[in-house]
Amino acid sequence: MTFDNYKIDVLQPHEGEALFNLIDNNRARLEDFFAGTVSKTKTLEDTLKYCDEIQNRIKAISYLPYMITDINTNEFIGLVDVKNIDMNVPKAELGSFIDSRYEGKGIVTQATNIVIDHIIEKYKFIKLLCRASARNKGSIAVILKNGFELEGTIRRDYKTTKGEVVDLNYYGRIF
Repeated sequence: MTFDNYKIDVLQPHEGEALFNLIDNNRARLEDFFAGTVSKTKTLEDTLKYCDEIQNRIKAISYLPYMITDINTNEFIGLVDVKNIDMNVPKAELGSFIDSRYEGKGIVTQATNIVIDHIIEKYKFIKLLCRASARNKGSIAVILKNGFELEGTIRRDYKTTKGEVVDLNYYGRIF
């Protein structure tokens, strides 16, 4: 999948170092809202092990990390991940982030839209949801621009890497 100067593909087994670099370059901004991913990618060695786990999860269709790559530099610049997949409904949760150098350009919004179209067609999801802290204005903007509606706030629902337990807004979209 491509748009403008970007391509979107599921993370491949040999791309662990590129994933580590993306996360490491953005670690401070990601640790509150991507605590699980950040905690599993503290070192390159940790990240390579995590990528092996991810490949098993991709095969089982329990986690699908779609990497956004700048075609000009061949560098990972963002991620749209599909997680908490429940094929019984079928439904899934989306998360996303973009490298700070590319922030505010609409790239992650457009990539999220493309991933949504792809997974709806391929996996036949009837519901997607997103969770975001009220203070994560960038993620909320991406969520709303992609047609999600606020369904409610779950109080004390998420623990950040600093140990703070925060409320999360839940947004849903029905297909």
